[in-house]
Amino acid sequence: MLVSDYNYNLPEENIAKHPPKVRGTTRLLVLDRNTGNITDSRYADLADFLESGDLIILNDTRVMRARVFAELPGGYKRELVVLEKHKDDLNSVMYHGKLRAGDVLTVLTTRDGEKTIDTVTIREILGNGTATVSSSRPLADIVEQYGTVPLPPYLRRDADPDDIKRYQTVWAKELGSAAAPTASLNMTEELINKLKTKGVNIEYLTLHVGLGTFLPIRSDKVEEHHMHSEWFHIPEQTIKAIEKTKKANHKVIAVGTTVTRTLEFWAKSGKTEGEDDIFIYPGFKFQVVDALLTNFHAPKSTVLMLASAFAGWDRLKPAYDHAVESGYQLLSYGDSMLIR
Repeated sequence: MLVSDYNYNLPEENIAKHPPKVRGTTRLLVLDRNTGNITDSRYADLADFLESGDLIILNDTRVMRARVFAELPGGYKRELVVLEKHKDDLNSVMYHGKLRAGDVLTVLTTRDGEKTIDTVTIREILGNGTATVSSSRPLADIVEQYGTVPLPPYLRRDADPDDIKRYQTVWAKELGSAAAPTASLNMTEELINKLKTKGVNIEYLTLHVGLGTFLPIRSDKVEEHHMHSEWFHIPEQTIKAIEKTKKANHKVIAVGTTVTRTLEFWAKSGKTEGEDDIFIYPGFKFQVVDALLTNFHAPKSTVLMLASAFAGWDRLKPAYDHAVESGYQLLSYGDSMLIR
């Protein structure tokens, strides 16, 4: 199986560079994975495609302001991006520029006329531009005070004040992600209430999304790619809700590839907490997820392969071509797709 087979034409004008002015006003393409039938709709009308008794599962991770600028002695600037949290550990960074073990960087800001200084010490260089660090106070506190949002690299711009709010779900709770669970960015409290009124149940799990989600696949052979590991937790309440839904012959709808991978890793391993490194690509047999609400993904990406495994590439590729031709906005800040 070749990575190059999972490709499509993505014009620059179809890439969403900013979030919509009003959250939840994006489009929704609904794909019937059995027939290939395509319906053009709106994200706000999601409830029209679900039934009472169905179960939606959301990721309640919270994105860190993980991008921080620091200085070495002599004033040499370095950019640090704090990597996702693994259980209780938040001590790894990706860096730009030369660093060595033992280097001490300062993070300085001026607030209300007073200067505050924190230090970050490089403990070990891990390779591939990453390192473990220690800090003068918890790293989570430093990034929340000084940091900004590490937007996906393909946006080719720095985060602005609007991104700090919009590159985050409205229910974000558990701090620890370096990237957003983007399928949920268009979900609003109004839509959640509309779903509940219809009888659709809502539950949550946590998976801290890592920057590895943006890493390219370096081999053209799909089977040779090693998936990055991310920490997850599935509450007992969510598991009971899944079992109840399945028993009643209703559908489990995963909102996003992060939720999908977490649920299917649980089904495969029996683990409700730990490190999730499952790589889902065509040929995979889904055991939990009955429908998938997801973004449109970049060509030749691991998340596109997951969507292909669920829908079938022969169904998904025409849907992507239709979206491009119909002016949908794609990728993290763009429109969405419901595959059912």
